[in-house]
Amino acid sequence: MNRVAVVGSGGSGKSHVARELGRLLQAPVTHLDAVYFDDEWNTLPPEKFEAAQRELVSEPSWVIDGNYNSSLHVRLEACDTVVIMDVSTPAALWGILSRQVRHGAGQHQQGVYNRIHWGVVRYVATYRRKMRPQVLAKISQYGTGKQVMFLNSRAQTKRWLQQLAANR
Repeated sequence: MNRVAVVGSGGSGKSHVARELGRLLQAPVTHLDAVYFDDEWNTLPPEKFEAAQRELVSEPSWVIDGNYNSSLHVRLEACDTVVIMDVSTPAALWGILSRQVRHGAGQHQQGVYNRIHWGVVRYVATYRRKMRPQVLAKISQYGTGKQVMFLNSRAQTKRWLQQLAANR
């Protein structure tokens, strides 16, 4: 496990898992929101965003968190491990709410952007029905031969991270 793509709904715990994996693997961690958005919430054009990801995945080790389905193939082609944060919709909604309370709006210390509006709530509320099938299809298409880990709850995630730490 040297090149890890962490995907899942907003509020699912992607950033937490990415930070912990980066620490355990001693690998650089990139939160794609920090690449995609600037300080004024402007976005990179798609071709520049994909190029930035290609540069990131050219390194020998990394942990990258974020969905961005239109460029997910870049990470899936280059990773050796995919971690799917597959928590329930209520757990993900709780995750975005608790993050909002902890950090407010804007970018918090780990470089993750936190800007909750109805579009984000709607995205998280419909993720399992709309986006999850697309993400799983891309993993099927580009993830052949990769280690794929589904983490379905915060408790399972905690146990998995503890097990990884114990085996290091």
